[in-house]
Amino acid sequence: MSSELRAGRIVRVGHGAGAFVHRRLPPHCRRTPAPSPAVPALERLLRELDLRTVCEEARCPNRSECWARGHVTFMLLGAVCTRACRFCAVATGRPLGGPDAAEPAQVARAVATLGLHHVVLTSVNRDDLADGGAGHFAAVVRAIRRQSETVTIEVLTPDFQGRPFAVETVCSAEPDVYNHNVETVPRLYRHVRPGARFERSVAVLALAKRLRPEAIVKSGLMVGLGESREEVLEVLHALREAAVDAVTIGQYLRPSRTHLPAERYWEPEEFERLAEDGRALGFMHVASGPLIRSSYHAEETLRSARSKSLVPCPRA
Repeated sequence: MSSELRAGRIVRVGHGAGAFVHRRLPPHCRRTPAPSPAVPALERLLRELDLRTVCEEARCPNRSECWARGHVTFMLLGAVCTRACRFCAVATGRPLGGPDAAEPAQVARAVATLGLHHVVLTSVNRDDLADGGAGHFAAVVRAIRRQSETVTIEVLTPDFQGRPFAVETVCSAEPDVYNHNVETVPRLYRHVRPGARFERSVAVLALAKRLRPEAIVKSGLMVGLGESREEVLEVLHALREAAVDAVTIGQYLRPSRTHLPAERYWEPEEFERLAEDGRALGFMHVASGPLIRSSYHAEETLRSARSKSLVPCPRA
């Protein structure tokens, strides 16, 4: 027996003690993949080179669109994360072994084969490593540059447990964009990201900007986990206080029934208002929308941010 309250997008499945409730995806949070011959070809290349992407591991809704355009976000340091964030589809556990010494060259080969102009590199959390994997990030950046001198490179790093030397190691490889996602508002960290701290993430971003002032420093967060609009605005203020240049804001979509449910689906107009608020705060670039993800149209974000002068940061 099923019943649906369409106006509230709520579906009740079953009855009695075994019933559960979930919120039906509204149309603006759905994407129908368009078939493209580029997708299977890219999949074959990745398997041939034994490479992983966050597009696959995190079940990104934009994967088909991005891959059809030749855009891919490489996920370094294996497929097992040492943390258990309750929103993330990446596998959690104890990774076996250290970084793959062949991975830098394999990623560089993939970049050259695909003819990429902009590369995004991310990774699982590797709290088991002394540097959190920072040296591996730097090695991959340098390998790409040796093979493709004109490519721009964005790193989307973990917080490295707040270790300054790890951020310094990544910055020493001179990425064009240093990205680290705060993901949610401070009040929800213990519930959503139990292994992280909001203040630590903001400190990583501020340090990256001090170390590489010429780079674009970027962050991102999700909405729909129970935060208020006021809390999101407070996060945007904190990011600008840390001299973050660009921000992405997207809707949280539950990857499976074992993950946190979405508390609310924000309307497109609400995302537009957040974009306006971010621009008023002085961000060089704000990408805000239901299906926006940190790496979505990353090259356009870089171009947009570089084309603008940084507005002095307003004080809250």
